[in-house]
Amino acid sequence: MPRTTLEPVATYRVQLTPDFTFAEVTGILGHLCDLGVSHLYLSPILEAMPGSQHGYDWSPPARIAQALGGLDGFRFLREHARALGIGMILDLVPNHVGVASVAHNPWWEHVLTFGFDSPYATYFDLYPADTDTIYLPYLGRAEDLADLRLDERDWLVLGDIAVPTAPGTVAPGDDPLEVHQRQHYRLVAHDGTQIGYRRFLTVNGLAALRQEIPAVYDATHGWLQELVADDLLDGVRIDHLDGLRDPVGYLTRLRADLGADRLIYVEKTLAIAEELDPSLPVDGTTGYETLQLIEARFTAPTGAIELEETFRTISGGREGDGDRLWERARELRESVLVSSFPDRLQRITDLLSARDHQVPPHILRQAVSLLVSSSPVARPGYPATTEAVLNRIDNLAAENLVAAPGCEVLATAIADPDYAPEAVARLGEATVAVYGQAIEGIGYNRTARLVSSQELGCSPLIPAINQPDFDERCSWRAAHWPRGLNALSTHDTKRAEDVRARIAVIAQTPQRWRIFVDELWRMAPPPHSWVCYYLLQNLVGVWPDQALPDEQMRARFSAFASKTLREGQVVSSWSDPNPRAEADVLRWLDTIQTGIPGLAVSSFVSLIADAGREESLSRKVISLTLPGVGDIYQGTQWWDDSLTDPDNRRPVDYTRSLDHPKVQAVRAALAVRRRHLDSFGPGSDYASLTVRGPAAAHLIAFSRGHRGVAAVVVVGVRLALMFNSPVTRGKAYVELPPGIWVETTAGEEFTGSISADALLADKPYALLELKS
Repeated sequence: MPRTTLEPVATYRVQLTPDFTFAEVTGILGHLCDLGVSHLYLSPILEAMPGSQHGYDWSPPARIAQALGGLDGFRFLREHARALGIGMILDLVPNHVGVASVAHNPWWEHVLTFGFDSPYATYFDLYPADTDTIYLPYLGRAEDLADLRLDERDWLVLGDIAVPTAPGTVAPGDDPLEVHQRQHYRLVAHDGTQIGYRRFLTVNGLAALRQEIPAVYDATHGWLQELVADDLLDGVRIDHLDGLRDPVGYLTRLRADLGADRLIYVEKTLAIAEELDPSLPVDGTTGYETLQLIEARFTAPTGAIELEETFRTISGGREGDGDRLWERARELRESVLVSSFPDRLQRITDLLSARDHQVPPHILRQAVSLLVSSSPVARPGYPATTEAVLNRIDNLAAENLVAAPGCEVLATAIADPDYAPEAVARLGEATVAVYGQAIEGIGYNRTARLVSSQELGCSPLIPAINQPDFDERCSWRAAHWPRGLNALSTHDTKRAEDVRARIAVIAQTPQRWRIFVDELWRMAPPPHSWVCYYLLQNLVGVWPDQALPDEQMRARFSAFASKTLREGQVVSSWSDPNPRAEADVLRWLDTIQTGIPGLAVSSFVSLIADAGREESLSRKVISLTLPGVGDIYQGTQWWDDSLTDPDNRRPVDYTRSLDHPKVQAVRAALAVRRRHLDSFGPGSDYASLTVRGPAAAHLIAFSRGHRGVAAVVVVGVRLALMFNSPVTRGKAYVELPPGIWVETTAGEEFTGSISADALLADKPYALLELKS
């Protein structure tokens, strides 16, 4: 039976849990069909570690989780979705596997039992350094080993940690500490640097897999190949592509398995000026670059400059932008490389030293550290990144003469794929891991000029973008990645799209914000000024429209604040918690959510809330109609006040009213897309429309079409705070393309130059179709 290919219109991401299984997803298919969604996009569906609420810690052998409904439940969901014309995209996790519970991972158990003699040892990216010992960072402190005991299976047990012992290493009455010394592994402190397996970032419960080995690929993808054979999926999303040793090789084999017509999306962060390598056999990324593009276009550039002064005052002189912030980012990446990933740094150095015996290892190490700390691309090693990386290495050599010989070796390795391929692969992995930990994990919690620009794919250094650059990037995307995803929220974003939209409005009223902050600081002096300033912006983003935060909201925000304080590593950290400092900040947060301080926050929120809602609707429509495929994260068809995970993975109430402005916006945008598939898919056109008048800066306007003929016009409001009256809206005019244009909701017809007041009425967006 020939396969029917579904052209993607929009995807809808669902987070599966033991309480929201395939059966529950089947129950919402009618709603997704009503929205206009073309593809259901599922979180990982394989068996995972006990109690997992996300599935990224899956456990071998690879099989569909019974807790989610098993293969039969998945087939049932697939059949119902296909009957409604909805395709299926699955989230694949090739980079790592869960190892937190050894008993639930037979591969890992075998490796710990038999060490490097286990046939599964080659499955994992083990790095024993000078010994054949695998270091397990399971301990709070080294002294915890005093509580080690043996259970009835002769496993070593410490609290909720249980690890197997090798045959013949335990006799009745043995001291557990002595037994521990006989094993192929050693339990070490969780923040130790001698790690015998390459972790995902610094998550100790995940171990990296070597997908470049055919046997590992076969063992981890057999289930997928079976689904493909039965035509049970239409595409995949690849988690953390840059964590693989050989991303290009992996994608080449995966494309061969899936065939030419199934979708492949890769989770990959790109630097601001970086493009996805066109040689990759994929349909695009999961959309962080579009998130950044939209976020930047909706941020007032002059307001961001004024907010820089506020942040400097609040923080005692710390810069929120400019060269010094870039330098701090470099310093932070270098510090994290040395403190959290020294094993990776040493591994790259060893590999280069083995290739070039003339340059001293410490010089090579310095060159590697410099490049990892200032890479111009997300991950060196892709063919398209070569020129940018070589230019950066040349600059580093000129700036650091001592490291110049090491830079020369690095340049040779980057330029010549056969010179030191393993070193380049490890260099790429290290660069990604260090950036994720240093910038997204720590750095984004340490600066606070405007926290809406501190999001995945974004950069606080470049919070805004002008119209010509915006249009240029959109045109490029239409030509090169017409099926790439356009995300506004994901399960990994730091703040939901509606929260960011409101926070960004602060840049439209920076002086009133400064007055408000000064008043609040007088009423409730913070225990740590700029850490509390960071938290305040987030609190304003989630603050209720018409009331003070209730107990549930306060509990959610306290959990977010506690996580933020430890990840920022300023007043506390995961490895060295400071309960007193954390308590001081949490008490301050309680203070400003009640009484007179709480009323002051409510007053400021009331000033910006409506503009935030309007811009959120505008952003949503634009994300669904720009070049690419709209991606809707679960629940974001309604207002969403979520913060970072696990807050953004809370259950979604699908019984909410469908008579909601955001639901209506999604329906309208996707209905237009479905009626004009040629104007949005491969070969479609994007063209910026001329907007004139004193208030022109408040509009984003473009057309979508095919073969030079515009069929759809999209207009969205930006900088909405000062664009809310008919008089002001009458000062912006959109030049429509030739023809008669029909507004999709009211059915009004327009032609030529039309004012925003007439076009939009009281809405923050307009969708128009060419009258046939």
